[in-house]
Amino acid sequence: MSRDPEAAKEFYREVLGWDYQPSGPDDDYTVAMAGGIPVAGINTTSRTMHFPVAWAAYFAVESADEAADRIRERGATVAVGPMKFGNGRVAWAADPAGATFGIWEGVSDPDWRVGRGAGAPVWLELRTRDAFAAAIFYGEVLGWDPEGPGRSEVRYEHDQVMVRIGGFTVAGLRGGALETAPNPHVRPRWHVYFAVPDVDLAAHHAEQSGGRVITAPNDSPFGREATICDREGGLFTVSTGGP
Repeated sequence: MSRDPEAAKEFYREVLGWDYQPSGPDDDYTVAMAGGIPVAGINTTSRTMHFPVAWAAYFAVESADEAADRIRERGATVAVGPMKFGNGRVAWAADPAGATFGIWEGVSDPDWRVGRGAGAPVWLELRTRDAFAAAIFYGEVLGWDPEGPGRSEVRYEHDQVMVRIGGFTVAGLRGGALETAPNPHVRPRWHVYFAVPDVDLAAHHAEQSGGRVITAPNDSPFGREATICDREGGLFTVSTGGP
């Protein structure tokens, strides 16, 4: 969600190498492409709306209405929707700890998945207060069922709850975030990691394009990474690998 999508597109073109194509019912929504595959979306938000400038994780569901009901039943909030968007239906919600996320009912590009190639999301991480409580919430809302057709697997590894879908690791849930911490790094939220071939170069391009490097390039157990703030305050991490 960006208040200046043209500036956002130029920033991410320089940092992640994205190309773009319009999508949706109007020009407010743009699909970001990496290697010819859709990897993200940039949408317009006005200063009068309550949405912050931020990246949001979206999860596919069979029925947006049923998922929205499950969200409400478990003490969380559905802020907008479900509503028609393009060829599907979408809703925006906040989990019981306040972390925002989206649900999507509709066709997904068969070529798209977390972790595929430079410029694509390589990892989703929920930073929250209680990772185990969050795992129960999202498992019930999104149907993370080890016996289901998606063959989901949820287990504790590397000091966090790891989520695998069809044998592919897609997300981690890490505890320790605070509901009202002044530092956005420690408030409950979903954080997106994007793959890049050269983290140091991506960090340099971010600074040259008006962003800020929040955490300098460093080596982690999953590869080299750096956390970046874009021109409008949107936080994300670039990484050479993933779990």
